[in-house]
Amino acid sequence: MKHIKEKSRTRQQRQRMRAHRRSMVLISSVIMLLIVLVSVGGVSLRAKNEAYKKQQAELEDQIKEEKDRTKEIEKYKDYVGTDAYVEDVAKEKFGLVYEDEIVLKPTK
Repeated sequence: MKHIKEKSRTRQQRQRMRAHRRSMVLISSVIMLLIVLVSVGGVSLRAKNEAYKKQQAELEDQIKEEKDRTKEIEKYKDYVGTDAYVEDVAKEKFGLVYEDEIVLKPTK
């Protein structure tokens, strides 16, 4: 009787160990799957981050260019309000000259 109980007990222990191994393998595989998924997600996030950094640099360059352009427009706006601008436009577009100026035209 004692011998039968021992066999039964060892059989139960083996079954528990097998069940324990299966659960450990299952848990380990789930953890490995999660590690792989997180790694893949991290790689894609790094790629997006690099693209966003590049886009940010391009936009900062555009902002700098637009600020420079704004300064040029402000200078031109100030120039348009001067007498020198009026004289330049009168000479270029209308061919006007001062009374004491001599105009030399090239021969064709």
